Formats: sequence, structure tokens, C-alpha cells
Amino acid sequence: MTDMSMPMDEPGALRRFARMLWADKFALCAAIFLVVVLLMAIFGPMLMGELATKQNLRGRNAPPFDLSRGWVWIMGADALGRPLLARIVVAAQNTMMVAAGGVLGSAVIGTTLGLVAGFGSKRLGEVLIQLANIIMSFPSLLIAVVVLYIFGPSVPNLIIVLAITRIPVYLRTTRAEVLEIRERMFVQAARVMGTSSRRILFRHILPVVLPTLVTIATLDFAFVMLAESSLSFLGIGIQPPEITWGLMIAQGKQYLTNAWWLSFWPGLAIILTTLSLNLLSNWLRIALDPTQRWRLEMKGATHD
Repeated sequence: MTDMSMPMDEPGALRRFARMLWADKFALCAAIFLVVVLLMAIFGPMLMGELATKQNLRGRNAPPFDLSRGWVWIMGADALGRPLLARIVVAAQNTMMVAAGGVLGSAVIGTTLGLVAGFGSKRLGEVLIQLANIIMSFPSLLIAVVVLYIFGPSVPNLIIVLAITRIPVYLRTTRAEVLEIRERMFVQAARVMGTSSRRILFRHILPVVLPTLVTIATLDFAFVMLAESSLSFLGIGIQPPEITWGLMIAQGKQYLTNAWWLSFWPGLAIILTTLSLNLLSNWLRIALDPTQRWRLEMKGATHD
């Protein structure tokens, strides 16, 4: 008799992760907040683009929580009378675009080089790791400042330079993981069966390394976002009329004594987004680890 006793209502992978997310309320709140930020980045310019750029000098530096003009003015207005809420919503697109582009570029390139360095010849691995060491020997912000000063600040240049500075993180991590995984029994068995090196890398090794890289990428997203904000604050990041949260802080620093809200609200957006990414990263580290996820599963079962 064939084994047909497996319950048909066994939760799938998506439902299983949803239960584990529900078990960690901090991670759940962080995920909800990040979804809101993502929706702001996608639809914000379409919905509030005109409000974010329309000047009204009569309402310059209008204080927050004054709803006499409408709900969009709840965070106050900037030095040109533009509502801060609309500008924060619109600025989310460039802020997320730079962070996502930098993380995606560095993760893809760094992971690929790390797979080659860990699974290829020893000499090639040493060359690649020395290249990573050279990049890491310079402060990432210093490299970004020099490159952007030479080639000029723009969204593509910002994404490229931030991606380059983060490549060593993924390269070194992937290489270390591959060097350990390549000696495991299932990889040796695949080799004996005549499986090609490319198939072993992408079918057997990469899925094992991927959870670690996803956790690092979540943390790195926060780092790249803060780096972009720092560069914009220094005046060599994205330039007006484009807008990011870091640029909004820079534009409001001269009004800190009499209009604190100009820098406070975009700064709060950066803090909450960074905190949410760190909380979600901590949850991912546990949820993607088979030896630790039982704690979340037990919490989820208890709440059910």
C-alpha cells in the first residue's frame, strides 16, 4: 500500500513563514511598515508628486499638526511652503531605488565572485579575496565621496559606487560558506555521479548559502540607505530637484533652531526604516535556520 496518509492540509512554505512572522510581533510590525514604505516608493510620485513640488511662500516653515489647510499638512511645510508629508512620500522612491540598486548589484556580483573563489582554483580564489581586501581597506564613504566628486552626483553613479563598496561583504561570506559546503557528503556524491561544476554550484551549493545572503542583504539595505543619506547630507548625493530623505535633512539643517520639523520627519523615516530592516533581518536569521526556526513555530502554534 502506498503512503497516502500525508495530511492534505499541511501548510505550505508561504503559510509556514506567515505563521512564523505572526509569532514575532516586532518582525510583523516591521514587515508591515516596510510594505507601507514600498507602496509609498511605488505610488507616491503619482499620487503626491505635484503637491511635493508646488511652492507656497505664504506657508513657508508652517508648523506641524495644523490641519486647517488639510491633512497633507500634518507634518508642516518646508522653507518653500511645500508639505513635508507629500515630500517624504515622494522621496521614498529615490531613497529605496538607490538602496535596492546598491544591494542588488553588490549581492549579485559579490555572490557570483564568491562562488567562483570558493569552488574554483585556489589561485583564482586568492586573487579575488585580495581584490576584496583592497576594496575593504578604504572607507566606503571615502570611496563614494571621491568617485562622486569626479564623475558627478546622480542616481546611477550613486548606485554603482555604493554597490562596488559592498561587493566584498558578499564575496567573502559566499567564499567562506562554499569552502565549507563543498566538502559535505551531498556535494561529493554529486561529483561522483558526474554532475557538472556549474550545476553543483547553482543547484546544490547556492540554495544552502542563500539564507545567509538574504539575512546579510536585509542588513545591508539599511547600511546603503544610511550611506546614501550621509552623502546627500554632505551635498554630494542626489541633487535638487530630485529628492531623498537624506537631502531633506540636509536642506532643513539651517532651520533646526526655529523649524526643527524640516529635518525631524525625514530623519524619523530613516530611523524607522532602518530599525524595521534590522528587526526583519533578525527574524529572517531565525526563520531560515532549520536548527532555530522551531522557536518561532512553537510560538505560532501556541498563539493558534
